[in-house]
Amino acid sequence: MHLPTLRQLQYLVALLDHGHFGRAAEACFVTQSTLSVGLRELETLLDCALIERTRRKVLPTPLGLEVGEKARRLLRDARDLVEMVRLGDGDLAGPLRFGVIPTIGPFVLPRVLPPLRAAYPALRLMLREDQTARLLERLHRGDLDCALMALPYDISGLESADVRPENFWLALPRGHALATKGPLASTELPLDDLMLLEDGHCLRDHALAACKMAGLRQTGAFQGTSLFTLVQMVAGGQGMTFLPELALQTESLKGADIILRPLAEPGPHRMLALVWRPSFPRAEALRGLAGFLGENLQRTTT
Repeated sequence: MHLPTLRQLQYLVALLDHGHFGRAAEACFVTQSTLSVGLRELETLLDCALIERTRRKVLPTPLGLEVGEKARRLLRDARDLVEMVRLGDGDLAGPLRFGVIPTIGPFVLPRVLPPLRAAYPALRLMLREDQTARLLERLHRGDLDCALMALPYDISGLESADVRPENFWLALPRGHALATKGPLASTELPLDDLMLLEDGHCLRDHALAACKMAGLRQTGAFQGTSLFTLVQMVAGGQGMTFLPELALQTESLKGADIILRPLAEPGPHRMLALVWRPSFPRAEALRGLAGFLGENLQRTTT
């Protein structure tokens, strides 16, 4: 039995990702004719059509989509195999494709990257910031090795290690009626003044869940794409918003003209965790990395 080569499978996956022969060839660092011949050979070997070729577009056949998904898994496992042999299980060295969500990255990375580089000079982080759902998709696909995100979230089929628990605070404009009070209960919050991140950010869902408002879908007149935008809106007197505890230590927020109050609802309100595939060969290294991140975040916030 003749088997497809990894190169042929790589051509197929690249074409499915880019939907264009030229861009797929560039991604594989080959000429368009080389990629086209490789795909024809793959179709001949499998005795099936994987791609519909028209003048305007490239369309995968239903079988082509199925073969493509299996090809992704095979390529991912091949990469894992090479890293396992080259680096060894437990070594925190070499390239590590590391994802992080936007409500963690700006507040965590500046604190942990300098000590991480000092402790692991052979480690080369390749960072990717994105929302949780897309990071998980990349993890399952094999495009990322691990991701730093916030739980609870459905991470079925993946492994995780806790990094640090975190609470939420409320950011209010100066002069607001609640600005002089102590810890604020969710029942005290005027929903019309509450500004949240847009759908897709897990901080929004975690904050609403902490305040027992999980069913709330639309509040206020403004939904932000970043916490920094929401803070500026608060400083301008447009309303109030939730902030994660780690964000309070950043210089940009320290200088903002806002008042911060803790939530009365008991925490922790979310758990920062490192997540990876069970098949990833350096799982022990990632557990060690989660512990390292947690220790350094604790050191910089006490």
